[in-house]
Amino acid sequence: MKEDLLELIKKEMSDFSKGQKAIAKYILHHYDKAAFMTASVLGSEVGVSESTVVRFAVALGYDGYPHLQQALEELIKNRLTTVQRMDMAGNYKLGDDILAGVISQDIERLRTTAEEVSREDFYGTVESLIQADHIYIIGGRSSAAVAQFAYFYFNHIFDNVKFVNTSSTSEMFEQIFRINEKDVLLGISFPRYSKKTIKAINYAKENGAKVIALTDMKNSPIAENADYALLARNDMNSFADSLVAPLSIVNSLLAAIGIRKKEQIKQIYSKLEKIWDEYEVFEKAEDDISDEKL
Repeated sequence: MKEDLLELIKKEMSDFSKGQKAIAKYILHHYDKAAFMTASVLGSEVGVSESTVVRFAVALGYDGYPHLQQALEELIKNRLTTVQRMDMAGNYKLGDDILAGVISQDIERLRTTAEEVSREDFYGTVESLIQADHIYIIGGRSSAAVAQFAYFYFNHIFDNVKFVNTSSTSEMFEQIFRINEKDVLLGISFPRYSKKTIKAINYAKENGAKVIALTDMKNSPIAENADYALLARNDMNSFADSLVAPLSIVNSLLAAIGIRKKEQIKQIYSKLEKIWDEYEVFEKAEDDISDEKL
């Protein structure tokens, strides 16, 4: 994984100027606050000029302060506890209308995800899923919701899908121990990353399986060993993770697979519709009631 920003700052500390050392010490102790400060505000807080803050960012290898600030935002996503997220909720600019603010930020996440996701990795994922002997899907913690959604539809259109239960490490490995080079594992995880999901991905890779990571950034611990990385924005705006973009990625995979396997999937759902109707799975609309029942 990419070197932790705080570790990098500690390593470079001796080479910094007096002003840069003051910035470094502030970030080491208050990185959660620094992530939301402009270069000017950070400089005022520390007692140095804005240009000193910019030079500090460049000294760390960033193109400018905005890139350092982005690294700080990624850092807090990985390190903050849920309680700390709640304490920081006021730093996220949602406006007076919370509903509109959150939805607006989710729309922006979708737009950014659409622009940034690799088409090569996306279509490689589609092809791998279609060709796989077995498909394993794993997602722990809040990512389990996305994994369950993917499994629900994948299980309809493929006859070789397994949802990996992450309730215990031993049970997880018992469910994937047969995975091999003809199989695919779809691992889903966002900050704070699930250790069980990371272990499952590493095991799958060691056994030759194709690994697909649905995560937030290229240097996330589940993307490191992935053949394909589908990157979806899930930036925080409260203590809860935003799953809008990850779910949209899954929807896009389903749409692409649906186009590739259109006739087979039509046959599958024709059979399922008969089953649903026979066993009264869904509530009937009034228009569906036959004349005989009136």
